[in-house]
Amino acid sequence: MTVESPQLAVQRVPIARGAVGAWLRANLAALLVLPILVFLGCFLVAPYVDMLVMSFRNPSTTSVFAPGYTIGNYTKALSDPYYLGVLAKTIAFGVVTTAICAVIAYPVAYHLARTRSRFKGLLYVGVLSPLLVGVVVRCYGWIILLANNGLINNAVKKLGLAPHGLPLMYNALGVGVGLVHVFLPFMILPILSAIQGIDPALEEAAQSLGASRTRTMFRIVVPLSLPGIQAGSILVFALTISAYVIPILLGALKVKIMPTLVIQLLIDAFLWPFGAALAFILAASGAAIIYLFIRVTGRWMKGMA
Repeated sequence: MTVESPQLAVQRVPIARGAVGAWLRANLAALLVLPILVFLGCFLVAPYVDMLVMSFRNPSTTSVFAPGYTIGNYTKALSDPYYLGVLAKTIAFGVVTTAICAVIAYPVAYHLARTRSRFKGLLYVGVLSPLLVGVVVRCYGWIILLANNGLINNAVKKLGLAPHGLPLMYNALGVGVGLVHVFLPFMILPILSAIQGIDPALEEAAQSLGASRTRTMFRIVVPLSLPGIQAGSILVFALTISAYVIPILLGALKVKIMPTLVIQLLIDAFLWPFGAALAFILAASGAAIIYLFIRVTGRWMKGMA
């Protein structure tokens, strides 16, 4: 049996500490990411996995699910014209809302990016102000305006333009107006950031070479701001197809889209497996559309590079 000398033991302590320090420096990035990975795993991944497993369980009217597994929930959802129609309507709402938001948001974002007005700060506040108010409050504001006895219909009736009023709520129009209003800032901000990254000298150079303002806009500014349009479109589309509060308040269950249908199946009909299957079908459809959109816009951006 050999006894280590105190001098060697003292020398090993700095070596061990140096090895630990080198390991910490080499794995610092992983250690910094670890807390958020644990958080996402517990509160995002685990619930999704649980819902995915539930979507393959047998339905039951007396409990959350019956024993055994089945793919019948998916085959029923993908073969029934009613559910396919609701899915198509949901996707259509997402596409139309995204397109309208892009058309409205681009001029606003361009003006904010290029204006030198002293009221620029107030314009920023105007863009961001809807985000400072809850969705429910904004929807009730639209109810006051669009309801059968709301401000618009009362004015129309008094002017004699439409004695019975206009159908502005509890239909696709009312839901669409609410969706555009609520999600418009999520389109403006990414486009604004992209335009601010474009050197104004490029526009001045194009105009000095004889290009009109319109040609400069569509040949230089819009192509260079495609990353912002892409990001804003993804945000608005994803938020629209998953919206629940707006269709409930402004559509009153008369406008059937997938999120409201899923909640009805989960809470009212107590069909958790089938509702989970519909939710994953909506998620898969939305992810596929977003993937195709990214591929197409990515090719455009590469072609314009």
